[in-house]
Amino acid sequence: MKYGARNKIMAKVKSVKKGDVMSIVKFEVKNPVDMASVLTTESLEELNLKEGDNVQLIIKAIHVLPVKED
Repeated sequence: MKYGARNKIMAKVKSVKKGDVMSIVKFEVKNPVDMASVLTTESLEELNLKEGDNVQLIIKAIHVLPVKED
């Protein structure tokens, strides 16, 4: 997958709150901070994110884009 963002952070999915249109996924990162991402429920379902998954967070401007690598 190609993307323009250059900042990457490894993280674990801490929680998933699924809505009808938008969902929020919270992440635990190795640094002493937590991060969150708001994404469409369609994207959440496509990524099949669930608590405990390890993901890479790609940061660009104000967006945190979760990328699940198989």
